[in-house]
Amino acid sequence: MPVPGSGDAPAGRTGGGPGGGKVADNIVFFARALRRAGLPVGPAAVVDAIRAVEVAGIGSREDFYWTLHAVFVKKRADRPVFHEAFELFWRERGLIDKMLEMLSPMAPPRPSEPERPKAGAARVEEAMSGLKERREEEIVPEIEIDARMTVTQKEILRRKDFAQMTAEEIAEAMRALAELTLTADRLKTRRLVAASRGAVDPRRTVRASMRSGGQLILPQLRARRVVEPPIVALADISGSMSEYSRVMLHFLHALSARRKVFSFLFGTRLTNVTRQLRYKDPDEALAGCSEAVLDWSGGTRIADAMHAFNRDWSRRVLGQGATVLLITDGLECDEEGDLGAEAARLGRSCRRLIWLNPLLRFDAFAPRARGIKAILPHVDEFRPVHSLEAIENLVKALSEPARPALKVAA
Repeated sequence: MPVPGSGDAPAGRTGGGPGGGKVADNIVFFARALRRAGLPVGPAAVVDAIRAVEVAGIGSREDFYWTLHAVFVKKRADRPVFHEAFELFWRERGLIDKMLEMLSPMAPPRPSEPERPKAGAARVEEAMSGLKERREEEIVPEIEIDARMTVTQKEILRRKDFAQMTAEEIAEAMRALAELTLTADRLKTRRLVAASRGAVDPRRTVRASMRSGGQLILPQLRARRVVEPPIVALADISGSMSEYSRVMLHFLHALSARRKVFSFLFGTRLTNVTRQLRYKDPDEALAGCSEAVLDWSGGTRIADAMHAFNRDWSRRVLGQGATVLLITDGLECDEEGDLGAEAARLGRSCRRLIWLNPLLRFDAFAPRARGIKAILPHVDEFRPVHSLEAIENLVKALSEPARPALKVAA
């Protein structure tokens, strides 16, 4: 692929230098890195990118960036991943600077300034790691077989505590959360709508007969409207929940992609992160949550957080038979708040209150803490949330009828 300013260089090469040569090969490896990072980059897009660079040339770093961006980025959610991949693949190796130096030997080198990690950086770096040793090899078609985990290993991972997982196992668990199949949860409302089956609607029947002058009367039917009730999540991000907070955020992100979910995080204050968790890219969503929350891994004031929710948000988000997921260990730091009254008000405001507590993973667990005793009498279900198996059971339970409220002896 002749590049402007390279003379009679062969296709795909700009010269004999290590940085300026094999431009087409570098673009191919860059496309492979994007594909491994999750972008839908096919062979046709690679060919288009090579041709686009051939036409546009490599006049500057910005021109080269936007030329590849115009070809490889198709959705808004792909932008941060592409940006991090471009910075890591091209700037770290100095390939663009070497190509620019070859095209313009008198141009001074451009210093690279370190930037703070952004959304998608971890996923892109993981995708790049497998390509460092294969960049100079020929691209050979190969059959990819997913043999990451056997059936026994997957079963062990399902039951393993999140706090005991390695970084690789956490990444595998997050991928499993994104692939969860959510069961149907439908609720009949009081509003009546037109339907093909149901009771006769007298008003609509009379109106329909008036169009034919009363000569033809066809019964019009109506039935109660069926809706998918929203889910409201109140997740504890204090220090005692730090080992589970990130996994639960991935679960809420996957849930928000398929259901109407309102998400709130609390430590010492309540923060609404519903908008951030609706981003399609999970890294961008978690980065937005970290920027919005100011009290991460701090203390816990459950009573104050519940009071703020009941006062400011309950009437806005608890309509249409909402189900509330309270994700906390119940270890309250503030002894002055009336936690029992706030929990009782929250339980009365929603159709179903499910408490997810990672402390239930212990066989000898007993509700002895003051916060746990105050909340427990007002919840409908009390479930563990320490493993993939527990989250899978929760997903199945969300479509089941609400159980009678728990009764706990004082």
